[in-house]
Amino acid sequence: MRVPRRLLAVPLLTVLAVSGCASGAPEETEAAAPSAGFPVTVTDARGEVTLDEAPQRIVSLSPSGTEILFAVGAGDQVVAADEYSDYPAEAPTTDLSGFTPSVEAISDHDPDLVVLARDAEDTATQLDELHIPVLLLPAAEDLDDTYDQMRLLGSATGHADEGAAAAEEVQGAIDEIVSDTRDQLGEADTSYYHELDAGLYSVTSDTFVGQVYSLFGLRNIADEAADTAGGYPQLSAEFVVEQDPDLIFLSYPGGDAAVADLADRPAFDTIAAVENGDVVALDPDTASRWGPRVVDFTQDVADALLAAEGRGDEDAA
Repeated sequence: MRVPRRLLAVPLLTVLAVSGCASGAPEETEAAAPSAGFPVTVTDARGEVTLDEAPQRIVSLSPSGTEILFAVGAGDQVVAADEYSDYPAEAPTTDLSGFTPSVEAISDHDPDLVVLARDAEDTATQLDELHIPVLLLPAAEDLDDTYDQMRLLGSATGHADEGAAAAEEVQGAIDEIVSDTRDQLGEADTSYYHELDAGLYSVTSDTFVGQVYSLFGLRNIADEAADTAGGYPQLSAEFVVEQDPDLIFLSYPGGDAAVADLADRPAFDTIAAVENGDVVALDPDTASRWGPRVVDFTQDVADALLAAEGRGDEDAA
């Protein structure tokens, strides 16, 4: 079930303001102005931010932030997004960089709100000096952070109800996927390896990505690395072969070609996941962004588990 893709297409809730004149005849009906309920104060990575009015010209330099803005109904207010904000299709992708933001280039879009990733704090300070409101959002460390950012961006853009509804729907979809999958599989001691790139960088269970796998009770081989490197260790080929994971997930472009390349590595054909055809090429965006499409990532993990179980049952028969 890939429910939340529709979250990015339309607002979850439509609020109409209807007023009548003294005679009782209806006046023109229109969408409620997002500025209703402002000023609002939200808390980002640097502290409290007060917005006097609902922003009408948002610049988003975070792909996850862009997806969340559309999910909470603020898509029409986004006038520019960074070069990697390629989803949904209607996102106003530009050549703006989220990694090396240019204050001048941002200012050219005349924004009344800029959404930045946590590592762009210097840019945030410069925008403050120009009196341009900024929200600095850290990378999510767990699913609760995803839900919190949906609520935060909903409140900051005049769509508090939509933000709360989006968070609730995503959380409900993930809970249902995990519950259904675990009901079918029961308790299983299944190990996995998540590969970020062909250089064998991985993630531990302490990361956002790793915690999604933990929902299913999977055992992460990267947790056993001598140096977990803050959650993103570089493993050796020998280590991966020795750990012999039951499932391998590739979180970078390449698809079937990447799967074939992994199988061709020395000794990797002896790994259970390779022998059994349980190497999965993930969508690198849904497997790395903490927006509403984390449901798709969760579903991909569930599908891989169920497929592996099905192949095991066939072999046993």
